[in-house]
Amino acid sequence: MTYRPTVRGRRLAREIRRLREEQKLTLQEVADRLDWSRATISRLETGQTRPKPGDIADILDLYGVPSPERDSLITLARQAGQRGWWTAYQDVFAGSYVALEDEASHIRTWDPQLIHGLLQTEQYARRVITAGRLLPNQEDIERRISARKHRQGLLTRENAPQLHVIFDEGVLRRPIGGPGVMRGQLESLLTAAERPTITIQVLPYSAQEHAGLDGRFTILSYPDPADPDIAYVEGTMGDVYLESAEAIAKHRDRFDRIEAAALSTEESAHLIAEAARSSP
Repeated sequence: MTYRPTVRGRRLAREIRRLREEQKLTLQEVADRLDWSRATISRLETGQTRPKPGDIADILDLYGVPSPERDSLITLARQAGQRGWWTAYQDVFAGSYVALEDEASHIRTWDPQLIHGLLQTEQYARRVITAGRLLPNQEDIERRISARKHRQGLLTRENAPQLHVIFDEGVLRRPIGGPGVMRGQLESLLTAAERPTITIQVLPYSAQEHAGLDGRFTILSYPDPADPDIAYVEGTMGDVYLESAEAIAKHRDRFDRIEAAALSTEESAHLIAEAARSSP
């Protein structure tokens, strides 16, 4: 089973790499002293393998890390190794995104093509999945629908994240699934926008050229300051996760510019309602 690093797993990977660099040790030197392979150390430091508390304890002992930091990092290893609900859908979720989204406290996303997956109705999602994934059979489609419903439970938790989505006006005008499906989707958006944790804006056609022309992206933020923001860019050739301060700053700036060009939440709701009424 492929390991999908959680936010805690990424934090642990950063910490053990930092500790090694503070000791001025190379990956090979650590591997030699622990009688492990260099690849094992590398995979732990890059979050490519599930951390075992015992292995982390051995590394911390080598680096001479005292308690309480030692105990804290071993606890983090235990938490990072816990499997979330998404592991039951390993066949659906190819990357780490859902594991990272699941722990976010703030999700900001721009999409010029589709309603965000967290806000899709079942009928809309079914048409999107069928058309976009080119799936071979009905069982695969139903499997993905089930996974998406489970993922959407994030929005109804007691500690639900703040979700700020901006759509291009074209998303409202493209009648995916036909007028009836689209009307139901738009009405669902209006209901979702009434929640205090959800902000929905629309970028109108009148905005002309804008900062979102390069395509969709999402910024995930976390409650613990030790966990930096992650910018996620999805593409047909693979997903990209950006964590450098420079890359995050650029994507925050892009989102802020798109937000400034978009309609207010009230104006957006009026436009969504108008689009729903225009669907026969």
